[in-house]
Amino acid sequence: MLPIGKASVQSGVNIETIRYYEREGIVSKPGRSTSGRRLYTTDEVAKLRFVKRCRDLGFPIAIIQTFLSLTAKKDRSCGEVKILAEDHLVEINAKIENLVHLREALQSLSKNCDAGTASCPMLVALMSD
Repeated sequence: MLPIGKASVQSGVNIETIRYYEREGIVSKPGRSTSGRRLYTTDEVAKLRFVKRCRDLGFPIAIIQTFLSLTAKKDRSCGEVKILAEDHLVEINAKIENLVHLREALQSLSKNCDAGTASCPMLVALMSD
């Protein structure tokens, strides 16, 4: 049994984030010592590590909860996980495409800037409809 500080270190999840996950029901509340301190089992630390890995990949909490429910099933199917992951990949690719367009627009606008002038073409372009 590990106190929250050690569970944080072993899972890589910030203490406040652990408390948040518990409040939101993402992970179950751990047992407590006689003095009221949270005590985590190795399985609970592993679950925190799992949630962290999912968050690092950008999965939203709702999908992580689905993943956690699927890990509890003995007859779980990879098909559902694959669909969720592929949907997330589509979202990531859309974000990347938007960022590329944003970068191109800013590069184009910044090329038009003349240092030291009162009417900066970039600011004029940003103000126009």
